[in-house]
Amino acid sequence: MKYNLIIVDDHKMFLDGVLSILNSENEYNVVLSSTEGKNVIKYLDINSNDTIDLIITDISMPEIDGISLSKIVKEKNKKIKILVVSMHTNADMIDSLIKLDVEGYIHKNAKKEELLHAIKVILDGEKYFSKEIKDIYFENKLSKKKEEEIKLTQREIDVITLIAQEYTTQEIADKLFLSKHTIESYRKNIIGKLGVRNLAGLTKYALKMKYVSE
Repeated sequence: MKYNLIIVDDHKMFLDGVLSILNSENEYNVVLSSTEGKNVIKYLDINSNDTIDLIITDISMPEIDGISLSKIVKEKNKKIKILVVSMHTNADMIDSLIKLDVEGYIHKNAKKEELLHAIKVILDGEKYFSKEIKDIYFENKLSKKKEEEIKLTQREIDVITLIAQEYTTQEIADKLFLSKHTIESYRKNIIGKLGVRNLAGLTKYALKMKYVSE
């Protein structure tokens, strides 16, 4: 049995490299290789009765990126499996693709053996995400969970915002109509909640949570 594959990547050299690897494997038939995602959509529309087993796609591409392409493909036909091969290791991108139910994600620096292994695992009905991608994904999930567990009161948010804006303790007290001692207590409590060590840590958190702009 031969599997029908599509490859899309806007880097021609990489595209040709993957095509060469797959053409040397008897069980794979590459029906389309393209540098643009729109050509994949066009092919699927014209050949809607043909069976496509797997699409190998990059993320950064002109007009239709890999995330948008994955969404369109899955809406058209959930049976088509998708393997993302990309230089990107952005946690939000990985999360978006996992939510779209793509079957795999490996780094472009992966060896030929890992690429072929990923393809085989996916075509056998399983998912394949490289260790690097899984580590980034789970670390991001853990970080977000910790952030959700941290509950700051509105007054604490007011204090941390002013600290990040480099106001002194006395200035913060004056602005919030509180005593200097009360502001110091708030600061200690916030440091304890966030698990940071100093004012720099508070400022970093405020920037991350977008209480202040960089």
